[in-house]
Amino acid sequence: MGDATVTTREGPEEAVPLSVAKRTGPGLLRRLRSPRRPRLWFEILLIAVSYWTYSLIRNAVPEQRAEALSNADWLWRLEHSLGIAVEESVNHAVNGVTWLIVGMNYYYATLHFVVTLAVLVWLFRRHPGRYAATRLVLFVTTGVALVGYYLYPLAPPRLMTNTGFVDTVLAHDTWGSMASGDLKNMSNQYAAMPSMHIGWSVWSGLTIFILARTPWVRLLGLLYPVATLVVIVATANHFWLDAVGGLICLAFGYTVARLWYGALPYRLPRAVGAGKALSPGGGARPAPAATEEENPPVPARAPSGP
Repeated sequence: MGDATVTTREGPEEAVPLSVAKRTGPGLLRRLRSPRRPRLWFEILLIAVSYWTYSLIRNAVPEQRAEALSNADWLWRLEHSLGIAVEESVNHAVNGVTWLIVGMNYYYATLHFVVTLAVLVWLFRRHPGRYAATRLVLFVTTGVALVGYYLYPLAPPRLMTNTGFVDTVLAHDTWGSMASGDLKNMSNQYAAMPSMHIGWSVWSGLTIFILARTPWVRLLGLLYPVATLVVIVATANHFWLDAVGGLICLAFGYTVARLWYGALPYRLPRAVGAGKALSPGGGARPAPAATEEENPPVPARAPSGP
């Protein structure tokens, strides 16, 4: 009796079926780049340690007062030459409305953290498949900002000499800035460029606008970074160009997340393990089922002989 034989495909990879070849790729890298369900204890620890590290590094940057004031003077002259140096006018106009400027002082001190953490919690609960990628954007943005604080010390407008800017926290005796009043020794006062109030608020606003379903919530997402821009200028904590620096850092954060995950965070599947995969060009699409082309049948030839 002859032996039964099987037919196989000929070619340069004939010894390794396509389905097996896919599974034998860089498994660790693939797992790291695949969205996974976040673990609450790990996320709390990660965020706490990250913010502690951020504060430690930010405040460890040497307070180069002379250089920071010189850079502020140069930036102020640049804005004058560009015709956008209206921060002082905004500062004085809003400072004349006590209830408004006091509210902005507390806005500046609190919402920067409250809204950002609230968006992270919302992503964790409602969009676990997008959480890690969106969080990566925030972390990279903040990391780049730390480099900016070190390389380009910049005094905020309220600390400039020979100008009429009003430090609204001191003027109204409110708690509203870690770099004013009794809290000034706890924070680096010359880390104004880039503005992470803008970087974080635009990150929060975009995330809410793109992922939320309720129209008025999406509208709030758009208004939040706009209101933050007005606040940082009215309280004399930042120049307009500090906000531009924050946007550049944020754009870099999104670029890193896009390269790592193969798609922008908002195009990833909402749920982990939802049966979706990334298409070659980026973006999420349903994962195709195995086909005969990927797993060809193995026909058996009838035995020969008597």
